[in-house]
Amino acid sequence: MTSTRTGRWVRLDGTTNTRDLGGLPTTDGGRTVPGRILRSDNLQTLTANDVRRLVGEIGLRSVIDLRTTAEILLEGRGPLRDVPEVTHRHFSLLPERGHHTDVFAVEEDDPQIDLPAGWAESLLPRQVADHDAGESPAVRSYLGYLGQRADNVVGALRAITVAGDGAAVVHCAAGKDRTGVVCALALAVAGVPHEEIVADYAMTADVIDALVAKLATSPTYADDMVTRDVASHTPRAETMDRVLTLLEERHGGPAGWLDTHGFGADEQAALRARLRD
Repeated sequence: MTSTRTGRWVRLDGTTNTRDLGGLPTTDGGRTVPGRILRSDNLQTLTANDVRRLVGEIGLRSVIDLRTTAEILLEGRGPLRDVPEVTHRHFSLLPERGHHTDVFAVEEDDPQIDLPAGWAESLLPRQVADHDAGESPAVRSYLGYLGQRADNVVGALRAITVAGDGAAVVHCAAGKDRTGVVCALALAVAGVPHEEIVADYAMTADVIDALVAKLATSPTYADDMVTRDVASHTPRAETMDRVLTLLEERHGGPAGWLDTHGFGADEQAALRARLRD
C-alpha cells in the first residue's frame, strides 16, 4: 500500500479534515492527479486566508455539498458563497421532507423555508433492506445512501464530472460518511484499488479528535458530539471494506452499481479523466 498520508492533507485554519484525492495508485500503474478533487468537512468556518488559498492557489471552482437542507440553512452562508468564481451544488444523501437536488433558497438573502426546532425532524425515517439488517450501523447507513438517495449519489458524481477546469471539493459535516461514500465511488471509477479506497476512508481517524471538537462548537451538531464518545465517531476500515465487498457481490463493483443507476460507461470515462491524466 502506498504511503501518501501526510502529503495529501490540505491544512486550513477553518477545517480539520480536508485532503486531496490525488496521488493514489491505480490498478494500471498510474496515479490520480492532485488538484482535481478534494474532500472535506464543513466549509462554513473557512478564514479569509483559507478562501484565498483554496481559490487562488489550489484553483477551487466547484463545491459539492452533501448535507441536508436543514444543515445548510442552520449553518448559514459560508464564505465561499461570496466568491463568484465558485459554483455550489447541493445533493442531500439523507431522505428529507421535500427534495432539493441543487442549491435553492439557500442562495437567497432570506430563504423562505420553515425549519422545525430540531433540524433532524426534517429527515424522513431511514429504511433498512431486510438483507442488510445484520450489517453494522455504519454499513447500514452507507447502504442507505445508495438505496434511498441513489439519485443524489449519482448527481454528486455527475457534478464532479462536469465541473470543468479547476478543483472541486466534496463535503458534508464531518467529511467522513456521506463524503466517504461519494469519494469511494469516484476513486473506484478512477481505477484506485479496493485497499487504497479503504485506506483513504480511514484517514479521517488521524484527525478525529480535532474534528469532533470542531463540530461540538456548532449548535447544529453539538448534541451528537457530546452524547457519543470519540470512538463512536471514528471511521473503521472494515466499514468501507464491507461496503465495497457488498457492491462487488451484488453489482460487480461500484462501476456496476453506477451503471445500474444511470451513470454509464461514457460518464464514468469522463469522471475517470477528471481524476487521471
